[in-house]
Amino acid sequence: MSISRRSVRILGVASASAALALGFAGNALACNISEFSAEATCDGANGVITVTDKDASATEATITVFLESNGADVQKVGEQTVKGSREGVTASFPEAWKPNASYRVHVKAGNQVDEDLKELLTTPSKACETESPSPTPTEASPTPSETASTPAESDTPTPSASESSSTAPATTTDNAPSPAAGSSNLAETGANSNTGMIAGIAGALVVVGGGAVYFGMRRRGASNGS
Repeated sequence: MSISRRSVRILGVASASAALALGFAGNALACNISEFSAEATCDGANGVITVTDKDASATEATITVFLESNGADVQKVGEQTVKGSREGVTASFPEAWKPNASYRVHVKAGNQVDEDLKELLTTPSKACETESPSPTPTEASPTPSETASTPAESDTPTPSASESSSTAPATTTDNAPSPAAGSSNLAETGANSNTGMIAGIAGALVVVGGGAVYFGMRRRGASNGS
């Protein structure tokens, strides 16, 4: 059975269409750098760099993140291996990033991808907010004890006003010598400057009395002799 030229043309067109369709399908399933994206986020007060892989072919990819400064790598933040999906698979890199910092993200996926993301990742202009510590409750000041506020009683009794006035020694304000014992006794009995005259009168009376006794005894002796 011979094949007509028309049939040959139809088979050629069909084969070409099938090959073209397979080519588009292969390209659609191939891993591509455009299927990766990165962003800087916050997990509470901690910074995180998140890379998302939306490769529908689930090709294993190694993601490496570098901190950049003036077009050069300063520090390697981390490296992770993931398998993407149509919905997206994320790789998180803890990083205390600073505002407006730059990071380079490199992707290596088999023989299909070995390059950086098209643009550097730039962090937000505001850093992650640090959690403010909860205020510490103020401790109540201790109440002073009764013993501390009440003065302790003295064991020595306080002398009364009468005792202190009776026992307190008299103070002299001049430098005059103290009177002799005799003169102080005379002062207590009421003696004064008339003491000498009284003593003279008493002595005279003693003499007169003695003379009277003497003459009386002589008279008695004379009358007994007669």
